[in-house]
Amino acid sequence: MNQAQSMLIHGLTRTKHVANAALIRINDGKVLASTPGFGVHSHTQFFIDAFYKNLLHIRRNGLYFKDRDYQCVRADECAIYAKGKDNGLVAVKTKSFILIATYTQGMYPSVCVEAVEKLAGYFREKGN
Repeated sequence: MNQAQSMLIHGLTRTKHVANAALIRINDGKVLASTPGFGVHSHTQFFIDAFYKNLLHIRRNGLYFKDRDYQCVRADECAIYAKGKDNGLVAVKTKSFILIATYTQGMYPSVCVEAVEKLAGYFREKGN
């Protein structure tokens, strides 16, 4: 387990309010780490484009990710929050990374957002 994967598991999923998470490097779209079973490799460009090209579209129409529709709650240059019927997604951009996390029914969205934003804040403090 690399350091980034350890951060995702210990910093996010251990809260019991993050189902899955991934860390994508913006400059090349490489998935640096993800929680076990959370395959986002085919979606990396989608999230990069979401922040750099498609924010208005996502704000108006929501997004489709891993066979689920999500309604946009927030979409700006730093974060995208979206909710589905019984789940949700949080994506946060730092200088170098996009951090993605999902939550499911029974999990508190606010705790998921807080955990993801806290980890993103750590990366920002380190200049990443």
